[in-house]
Amino acid sequence: MKIKNKALLVVPVAALTIATALTGCKKAEKNTEIVLTTPFENDEVFRIDDDPCHLYEVNIYMSTAQNQFESLFGNEIWQKDLGGITLGDQLKDTILARLAQIKVMNLLAEDHGITLDEDEEAIVNKAAAEYNALLNDSLRKKLDVNEERIAGMYHEYALANKVYNELTKNVNPEISDDEARTITAKHILIRIPTSQSTSNNATAKEKARLKADGLLKQLKEGADFDSLAQKYSDDNQITYSFMKGDMPESFEEAAFNLETDEISDLVETKYGYHIIKCISTFNREETDINKEKIVKEQKNEVFNDIYTDFVSSLYSNLNTELWDSLTFAPSDEPNVSGFFDVYNNLAG
Repeated sequence: MKIKNKALLVVPVAALTIATALTGCKKAEKNTEIVLTTPFENDEVFRIDDDPCHLYEVNIYMSTAQNQFESLFGNEIWQKDLGGITLGDQLKDTILARLAQIKVMNLLAEDHGITLDEDEEAIVNKAAAEYNALLNDSLRKKLDVNEERIAGMYHEYALANKVYNELTKNVNPEISDDEARTITAKHILIRIPTSQSTSNNATAKEKARLKADGLLKQLKEGADFDSLAQKYSDDNQITYSFMKGDMPESFEEAAFNLETDEISDLVETKYGYHIIKCISTFNREETDINKEKIVKEQKNEVFNDIYTDFVSSLYSNLNTELWDSLTFAPSDEPNVSGFFDVYNNLAG
């Protein structure tokens, strides 16, 4: 998706495979066309296995998104061309993916016997009452919703979040400080020009090495690193903060073995010759943040494996006629934002 709207996010995963299958009636595993014997209901936008998504659900998502975008950019934004596609069409694709994801997550929850407890259901019902109270009669009619339907949507939203947490709760790897630590270093890069001639490349590489070697000699004699970097480096950026796995292997190996203010020998990467100066070898705050990041990445990997395998067993079908008829259009009726905020504020 080219547009990411925080309010539409369900869980921190990118596994939206099912959305790509909603162009026809397909089983994702075999990508085979299947003819459904059961026709769509009038207000049914899509179906994943036997789980339908109705028009009122799409209405809530589109209304929420419309309010957010128009409050920032005005109501003329929907016809803006983004390279052959309008913002409205892009946002519709995102909404379709999010709704499909929620439906799949709920089917996954059912498959694993995961349900909401009484306290979670109470939050769902309270959120539904609060959101319903924000709507006037005209808007309820326009969206085709009532408190019961809103509660059903919040129930699915809450369960989608819970299934992710439940299926990844045992993923708690021990991450060492060294694995997660961020260091800060400055460097001088002397690039190696390339040409089609092997002999010319060899000559250019030798010239680059000699130039870098000369700068290293100056640094060892006390020259100012920043001054030489600003004058001679072929990289506009001098300072980098990074953890293991972020930089080329030889660069990283040299940098992580330096002490504060220590300068490396010449380091060769595909970019050229580097001279590295260590600025900081450890940052407690950054290291703790990185540990959380690594754990999240591992949880996502575990969940995505489960999710992708599950999606491959599902059938999906999109009511293209109904879906294509839906558009973002300016309206005199004020939309209500905060659908997700109402629930999230209560759930904490």
